[in-house]
Amino acid sequence: MEFSQLIRARYSVRAYKPDPVPEEALQQVLEAAQLAPSAANRQPFRLIVVHTRGREQELQRIYPRQWFTQAPLIICLCLVPKEAWVREDRRSYCDVDGAIAFDHLVLAAANLGLGTCWIAHFDVHAAREILRVPPDMEPFLFTPLGYPADQPTPKKRRPLSDLVRYEHW
Repeated sequence: MEFSQLIRARYSVRAYKPDPVPEEALQQVLEAAQLAPSAANRQPFRLIVVHTRGREQELQRIYPRQWFTQAPLIICLCLVPKEAWVREDRRSYCDVDGAIAFDHLVLAAANLGLGTCWIAHFDVHAAREILRVPPDMEPFLFTPLGYPADQPTPKKRRPLSDLVRYEHW
């Protein structure tokens, strides 16, 4: 899909078909995250791919929405803060790098006809426990990954004039 069409077509999917995600499609989505830019090319993140079948009840502890476990897969992006590049004013780019990688993953999924939904509001303690996330890593973002069973609604976005300034504030 042409990029401008892709960014218009991508939406937050909240209903999924149970159809399996082909391994080749999963690998393409994961590779998109791998190829994302990161500060000083540190890539301070790891991805956990979780098969939902038979684990729905347990995974609902992480995010208690029925559609979260409808998809055949869930992907969790974890941050590795000790690997992140830190600017001289001590600003860590860990979150930024994780978000860029996740966005690449989401766009690659949409390009393959797969649905995703950014989830940042989840039970961190449940995620750590269920996914056995080491203490030096931080569960940061989740998305189901599967074929959409819903339709996109019109996007509501602020006008560019609210978001963009030229030359100065």
